[in-house]
Amino acid sequence: MPPALCLLMLLGALCRPAEPMSRQEKQKLRNQVVEMFDHAYQNYMDHAYPADELMPLTCRGRVRGLEPSRGDVDDALGKFSLTLIDTLDTLVLLNKTTEFEAAVRRVLSDVRLDNDIVVSVFETNIRVLGGLLGGHSMAVMLKEGGRHMQWYQDELLHMAKDLGLRLLPAFNTSSGLPYPRINLKHGVRGPETRTGTETDTCTACAGTMILEFAALSRFTGDPVFEDHARRALDFLWEKRQRNSNLVGTTINIHSGEWVRRDSGVGAGIDSYYEYLLKAYILLGDDLFLQRFNIHYASIMKYISQPPLLLDVHIHKPLLPARTWMDSLLAFFPGLQVLKGDIRPAIETHEMLYQVTKKHNFLPEAFTTDFRVHWAQHPLRPEFAESTYFLYKATGDPYYLEAGRTILDNLNRFARVPCGFAAMKDVRTGSHEDRMDSFFLAEMFKYLFLLFAEAEDIPFDVEDYIFTTEAHLLPLSLSMAPNSSSIPSNRTSDEELDDSNFDWTCPNTRLLFPDPAFPRSLREPIRSAVDKSCPRPAPYREPGMGRPPLRAQDFMANNAEHLELLRRMGVSLIHLKDGRVQLVQHATQAVSAVAAEDGVRFMQEMMELSSQQQKEQLPPRAIQIVSHPFFGRVVLTAGPAQFGTDLSKSATGVRGFVTVAEPYSGCAEITNGEYVRGHIALLQRGQCMFAEKARNIQKAGAIGGIVIDDNEGSSSDTAPLFQMAGDGRSTDDVTLPLLFLFHKEGNILLEALKEYREVEVLLSDKARDRGVAAQEEEEDCQTEATTPTTSFEPVSQTQTSADESAPAIVPPSQEEAGPAEKLRTEEEDGAAGPQAETAQDVEERDSEKTDEPQGDTDSSSQSVDELLADWREDLEAFKQMEKDEL
Repeated sequence: MPPALCLLMLLGALCRPAEPMSRQEKQKLRNQVVEMFDHAYQNYMDHAYPADELMPLTCRGRVRGLEPSRGDVDDALGKFSLTLIDTLDTLVLLNKTTEFEAAVRRVLSDVRLDNDIVVSVFETNIRVLGGLLGGHSMAVMLKEGGRHMQWYQDELLHMAKDLGLRLLPAFNTSSGLPYPRINLKHGVRGPETRTGTETDTCTACAGTMILEFAALSRFTGDPVFEDHARRALDFLWEKRQRNSNLVGTTINIHSGEWVRRDSGVGAGIDSYYEYLLKAYILLGDDLFLQRFNIHYASIMKYISQPPLLLDVHIHKPLLPARTWMDSLLAFFPGLQVLKGDIRPAIETHEMLYQVTKKHNFLPEAFTTDFRVHWAQHPLRPEFAESTYFLYKATGDPYYLEAGRTILDNLNRFARVPCGFAAMKDVRTGSHEDRMDSFFLAEMFKYLFLLFAEAEDIPFDVEDYIFTTEAHLLPLSLSMAPNSSSIPSNRTSDEELDDSNFDWTCPNTRLLFPDPAFPRSLREPIRSAVDKSCPRPAPYREPGMGRPPLRAQDFMANNAEHLELLRRMGVSLIHLKDGRVQLVQHATQAVSAVAAEDGVRFMQEMMELSSQQQKEQLPPRAIQIVSHPFFGRVVLTAGPAQFGTDLSKSATGVRGFVTVAEPYSGCAEITNGEYVRGHIALLQRGQCMFAEKARNIQKAGAIGGIVIDDNEGSSSDTAPLFQMAGDGRSTDDVTLPLLFLFHKEGNILLEALKEYREVEVLLSDKARDRGVAAQEEEEDCQTEATTPTTSFEPVSQTQTSADESAPAIVPPSQEEAGPAEKLRTEEEDGAAGPQAETAQDVEERDSEKTDEPQGDTDSSSQSVDELLADWREDLEAFKQMEKDEL
């Protein structure tokens, strides 16, 4: 099995083929799209116009300068009624001709383009210039129909040319790449512009001008716009990395040096590739097709790992640049449909669909095991765009159901009384007071077209090309005269490979008339994970009759399990901090069947991780309340994903602590008479956390504290630890279990050693000190705590030796560089990952002592000395209380 297919196992859907959708059902959904558009558009017009955008939670317009700055996001706003201009051609597509005519009149009478304001060249081009050109195209089409817009005399085109001339000064660089920002009134140069000092721009920002600028040139007969856009594309092409034929994400507009050398198909690069192919479709210039195909071959060689699309380094394209994906790459399956490469388009779309179903929307960024990396979702339309194109190419009603899912989620989670609000966090469903113009420009176009019949559309959509903002430009522009004065740098014949041109720009109506084709690609993906669709069991050679080892059963201290791993080609590497790294080499397996079992074992590790992903829990507190501490020592503790939820307990759990025997807690507790009614202290290692909890609960404990066995670990240097279950139901565990790193655990052990009776309070946050205790100990000036660590998911680039983060490397992945890693926070004898930065599962060294270690240097210190060392942390503790942990 190819290694790139390993993560396909996390995908799944229903087994039954999608049933054809009736015309009545499609009509119902189409009408629903129109109603949703009306809700968004009318609220903008009623509550926001002439502002650029609607703020749907507060029902008012967003006017730049009057609202708190949002940084670069606000560069799209230019006080030019952005949403209205961006929506013009949507009105026509949705058969709202009367509203379109009224909107055009409003634009002509109200909108000014000479505002003294700094805007993004890229956003203004695709949204405003593209919106004016799309509106002009629709106005001309309606006028030629003889029923509407008979008064129109190219006024929108004149506005478009005015705007184009205002953007042109941005191209006054030695490279021809445009500045990223420009002042609409004053241009780029001079103090009054408040811009022009930038040196870097993104590849997409410089390479996404050709459609709008070429259309403007061909509509007006002035070649200057197309010339400048072509020159920028030529420069980017010349600066590509010649060995990999990839481009970086950010480039210096003066020197042409790559500032960021990571390359993908998402944010920062996406529409550069899109515009190369679409420029060929619109303008008919083979040069653009040649360049696109060379880039595309490299994308499929290095970036595409179906269904994933992972960034790489342009100089070392076999080395992954990151282990997460951003939502903007969701446009790529649609572009692959235009290219005619349907198989990877179906696979990547299916992955995106599963992420959507898991989180209701595509998070702004998500990891390769589909966890949230960045939780926002500003109602982006790229997934709907690819869904439409795949339906056009395949006719598979499966994509109609995907469209229904998009509609349902928008209405259930994003709809508010005053429009549709962006999601601030897809995990919690919280909203952001934001409805971007692209929501009206793109989302409703693609959803309407998805459910529309040919007779529902007022023109033949096949006569137009969609820009990256879904504005409609007529393909007839390819016949317009092109008097470009700047010669292009032609691609030499020896750089071309004729095989790249197969299946390019197909007629999507005829490409795959058989709906069974995409289903045949999805079903192998589903059957690998969907328990209701198991694959037939592979033939097992004689002598290998035992069932394969399952990930949920694996114990690192089990000799038989280790032997089974060896036969599957899986080896264990013991790390210095006690972790164990799992690596599979298919070539080292004893047979092909054993190698396949090894791959399946690794896949189950990842699936186990996916099943155990839950909301990150906040840290907990262990407060020493007995003499002489009286609540002044509070230890930051990691929570468990099972057992008593201390956040729902008003009083917490209070009791005296005692050391369990055996100290590991991995067998029946032998000192049950001491553990009963007490809070048991346990050492990390040798078995699952849930097993420890069950053993002390059986002995009558009222709570448990697991102390890290990794000497030197501390909550002030390591991310807070969260204990997961064991892959089985943990509903039987009813006591609270908390985790302390070695440094904090040693405080508790030393206190127990010196005072014999130590009472603690387990709670979600530190409780106030008792007045009586303060009076009794008013001369005690020592207050201590350990500093808290903010409890947030660790980013993929922050893994450290203090974390639990081993690696499962799939077969033949090693040549391609580091694989994606998984972080597990279960317990050390078994696998159960929580994904983080490589296909990884942490296992701990099984050779742990059964007694607490009391001879270390740190444990020889008296409690008074320890407390003295921590006086300086008092302020940190107060801040921790202020933040409620």
